[in-house]
This record gives sequence, C-alpha cells and structure tokens, in this order.
Amino acid sequence: MAAETAIIASLHPSPIAKNATFTTFSSWASPSQLSIFYKPIKISRSLVSQRKKPSLNTRCQVVFPNENIDSKAFTASPLQLLKSSPANRYTKERSCVAVIGLNVHTAPVEIREKLAIPEAQWPQAISELCAMNHIEEAAVLSTCNRMEVYVVALSQHRGVKEVTEWMSKISGVPISELCQHQFVLYNKDATQHLFEVAAGLNSLVLGEGQILAQVKQVVKVGQGVSGFDRKISGLFKHAITVGKRVRSETNISSGSVSVSAAAVELALMKLTGSSYATARVLVVGAGKMGKLVIKHLAAKGCKNMVVLNRTEERVAAIREEVKDVEIIYKPLSEMLSCASEADVVFTCTASETPLFLKEHVEMLPTVQPEIGRRLFIDISVPRNVEQSVSELKTAVVYNVDDLKEVVEANKEDRLRKAMEAQTILLEELNKFEAWKDSLETVPTIKRLKDNFERIRDAELNKCLSKIGDNISEKNKKAIYDLSVALVKKLLRGPMENLRCDDARTLDEILENMRALNRMFDLETDKSVLEQKIRAKVEQTRK
Repeated sequence: MAAETAIIASLHPSPIAKNATFTTFSSWASPSQLSIFYKPIKISRSLVSQRKKPSLNTRCQVVFPNENIDSKAFTASPLQLLKSSPANRYTKERSCVAVIGLNVHTAPVEIREKLAIPEAQWPQAISELCAMNHIEEAAVLSTCNRMEVYVVALSQHRGVKEVTEWMSKISGVPISELCQHQFVLYNKDATQHLFEVAAGLNSLVLGEGQILAQVKQVVKVGQGVSGFDRKISGLFKHAITVGKRVRSETNISSGSVSVSAAAVELALMKLTGSSYATARVLVVGAGKMGKLVIKHLAAKGCKNMVVLNRTEERVAAIREEVKDVEIIYKPLSEMLSCASEADVVFTCTASETPLFLKEHVEMLPTVQPEIGRRLFIDISVPRNVEQSVSELKTAVVYNVDDLKEVVEANKEDRLRKAMEAQTILLEELNKFEAWKDSLETVPTIKRLKDNFERIRDAELNKCLSKIGDNISEKNKKAIYDLSVALVKKLLRGPMENLRCDDARTLDEILENMRALNRMFDLETDKSVLEQKIRAKVEQTRK
C-alpha cells in the first residue's frame, strides 16, 4: 500500500509534506457506488492551494489514510512504481468494452435533454473522451430516447468514473443525480445492449426503424475520427448487420410505429370529439422526425397542415412524396402567428433552447371550442416547448415520455415478435465476441514478427561483416533474400495457428498465442498495456 501511495507522490505536481495524512476514497468501487467518489473531502486550505494545478496522471489519484509517503519515491518513474506496487493490476487487467448511458427506460426527458449531444459535436466528444487516462476508443449515440457512451477502457471501473465525470461536466447534472438514472454494462452485456438497440428491441416502440439509421450515422460520423478505432468501429458495424438481419428475418417491423407515429396517435387520442380532418395542424421542423410526422398525419386523414422550417427545400421535397395533402410552408420567423391559428402543434427540431415559452403561449388566442385546449406534442430532445406551458389552462404539453400510453396498447403483440429476434441476437453476439477475442492475437503476431526480424537483421549484418567488402551487390541481395525467405517460412506455422478459421476453436487460438508468448518471451499483454499507459502519461503531460 505504501508503494501505491508513493505513486501519488511521484505524480503530484506540487510538493507533498512527508507524513501527510489524507482523507481517502476508492477509485475502483463498483459503478453502483460511484456517488461515493464525490462526497466532500476535508482537507486544509494550504493543500487546496497546492492542488489547484491538475495532476499529471489522474489514473493514480488514490490516497490512503495515515500512510507515510516515502521521499525516495520522487526519484522513480510512475511506470516503475506502478509495476513494482500492488497497483500493477494495470498490467494484469484486460481492456474492456463498456457502455455508460441513460435512456427512456432509466431517465426522464428533463435529465436526458441536458445530456443530449448534437450530431455535429460527436467527433469532439470522442476526442475529449479519448484524451482521458483510461479511455482508448469511444463513440456517442445521442437520440431523443437515449444518450449512451461506448468506450474501450484500460480499466473498467476507472474508465466508468472518468466517463461519468465527463457526462456530469457537459450536462451540469450532479454525479449523485446522474448515477440514479445511469446504467453501466461491460463486454458481452454491452455488446448485446447495442445489438438490441440497433434491432429496435430497446426502443420505446419495439421494432422502431429510425434507431438503425441513427446507429449507421454513428459509424458515418466516426470515420476518420481519432478514437473511433478498430474495436468500437467493429462493434457498431456488427450492430448494423444485426439490425438489418432482425428486420429482414423476423416480423418485428410489420406494422411497427415510430416515435413520430406514436406522437400522431397520441394527439389523436387527446382530440376528444375531433379528428385530423377538422383540427388545424402545425408541424415545426421538417427534418427526419418532422417528415415522418407529416407522413403519419396524412395516413390518419389530415388533409392540410402548415409546416415551419428554416428553408423551403425540405418542405417542397416532402410535398412531392405526400400526395393529396395541402402542405403550406412558413418560415420559422412566423412561428407564433402560425401557432395562434393551430389547434395541434407538433415540434421536432434540433433547437437546444425552447421555441415556445409560457409567456408566448399565454398570449395566443383560444382554439376551437370542440378542441378544448391547444395541444403541444413535443418529441424533441432537448424539448422545444417549455414545460411550464402545461400550467396554462389554455394549453397542454406532451413529450416523448408521454408516448408510453400509446405504446402499451400493442406491447404484448410486439413482445411476442421480439422473441423471434433473440436467436439471431445470440448467434451474432457469439460471432462478434469471437472476432473481438481474436484481436488479442494481433499484438503477439506483431511482436513475433518484430522479434524474428531483429534476429534476421542482426545475423545478416554479422554475416556480411565476416565476408567483408569483397562481395558483389548481386550476392548481397541473394543473401538478403535468403534471410527473408527463411524467416517467412519459419513464421508460417505459428501464423497459421493464430489464424481464425473453421479448423480451430477460439480457445485453441488463444492457447497457441499464450504458448508463443512463453516460448519467445514476448510478454505481449503486459508490454502492450504498458505502452498504452506510457502513451497516456505522455499525452497528459503535454
């Protein structure tokens, strides 16, 4: 334990008094205990002033009560101390895939909207996450129903801690509150979760099709972004395959309703004594969600509607697709005047601030007597309609969380259909896990080749030096080619036994890998992880 404490001393940018005593917390508690990290720590004012500058390596910020700090520790490197202390768990712990997030099943919209990240900011989010000490790769899936962060972490508990802190920082939601709604899954469970998401099995509406397009967008946006690398990219690409298979080989999508369709259905349920044939409808936003709202309105008998959007091009394109419906375009600048003439208002824009405030709606004229109160169906996250609008006697607001009322109506039928997808999910899950585990052999292959290449090069130079200068370039090349050919043939057997194919099981491949590590003293896992740790330390120092 003293060695672990010494690590802190060597990494801390300010002098630490010998025999100093600290209040402690555990940095490797389980995710469910994350909230204990943030309880107030009683420390002296002088120590606070010393700690204003961030530590060079926050991965090792773990201190223990009543431990003396050895002054000799200041002369050793963080990596040397790490390898010689009980904290060498870093060199033994495998990196893991984890998902940390909130969705419609775990968190209300007022929490989710604070964490929502626009698509244009996904690359920046990946960069910020991968700049953390324990995060190698990352991806963000942010929709109206979920905000999920997928990472490859060097240490699963420390990685979760860092991502949780980041989520709290960007949203302003206290960590204690975040942990009440957050879910955390690791490795196979995290993979299965994403597969279920892509297949529409984790959506508010089972079988929803739009989520697959959103998963595809994660891959599209992530291409070329540093940090959206092999494991995370492979995970999302495989999830797309799963989503396609489930929809093509099962009946889960037959008659399925999207969030937009459920919104249209909810409004119809609330239009007591009226219908879309008589109600005046306004749609704010003509993006993907807005387009679906318009199509479902037309299917429910709405013959005319007003659509507000920044530009007219999208509305004109929708008008070409939706025949026999009068779609009137209006710019966003006429939002309040259009709302004053509408009985039902659907909002589905990417605005990060509310478009309709209480004082705006309060000034609008009353709706038709048979409608009763003006309906606002807000399916945007962040929300487009201020929640306080519901306090008015002239209006009522429904958001995405209120769609559960519609979903419950056909839940049993859809759950039966969802069972059809489980066989596909299990099959694809096993395929992906085999692929992911096979990646463990890549460092072994590389180090084995490098090892043979060093020997070949050294022996070649030794041979040429013995022969001396009395040798033609042709003969030199012949000797060089001979050395390369010998190494290539010697490596053929080991390489074949590390290759994934139908002839051998994954367990056999991994056992072959471990055998090669022992025979050639490659120490692949430890060396690779040490390199990653060293790179993270250097990155933090810059």
